[in-house]
Amino acid sequence: MTLSVDLFFSFRSPYSYLALPKTLKMVADYDVAVNLRPVYPLAVRVPGFFKKTNPQFARYVVLDSSRVAKHENIPFRFPRPDPIVQDMTTLDVAEHQPYIHRLTRLGAAAQLEGQSLAFTSAISRVLWDGSVKGWNEGDHLARAADAAGFDLAAMDAAIAADPDHYEAVIKGNEEAHAASGHWGVPTFVFANEPFFGQNRIDLLIWRMESKGLTRRTA
Repeated sequence: MTLSVDLFFSFRSPYSYLALPKTLKMVADYDVAVNLRPVYPLAVRVPGFFKKTNPQFARYVVLDSSRVAKHENIPFRFPRPDPIVQDMTTLDVAEHQPYIHRLTRLGAAAQLEGQSLAFTSAISRVLWDGSVKGWNEGDHLARAADAAGFDLAAMDAAIAADPDHYEAVIKGNEEAHAASGHWGVPTFVFANEPFFGQNRIDLLIWRMESKGLTRRTA
């Protein structure tokens, strides 16, 4: 029996990106389906989050995520431009957020097609692996989407025609995320039990094995 796991994911979260290689390997090695459910970053979900948290929080995330990437040999560079329009000196978050709204809605569209993990993995590499300058320019995203089996222009057009439909999917994801018992990303949820962090995948596999998880056969 194929087991199912929800993965709550943010396109701005370095740890969400860093979780993808092990997630893809887990899906390749085990009889498990991962339903990636995009949510908005804390900067959008929780107004004033960065002003309320310890000022060392952002600096530590930069240090630690870069360290994790080196340890795991994952190509990594913070996205340029930042998916969130934010003044990192004042920590003010702009009201208009063109990048993260587009990315998260695209993730929701892929979720509706049942292919959100493949789509998000392809798109996230464009943002985070440092291989391109200006991930939002040219055909970088379109080529990544095409490689994952998606037509980016068609997705953008569908979202523009009915943005509320995709916002409703995201809102449902955020409500399910909150109900899971955690607020951060990436959070994996199996049988109503949350596993927070890219470093909890081994623990997640251990738990699923106790519930009958099996390896895939060649």
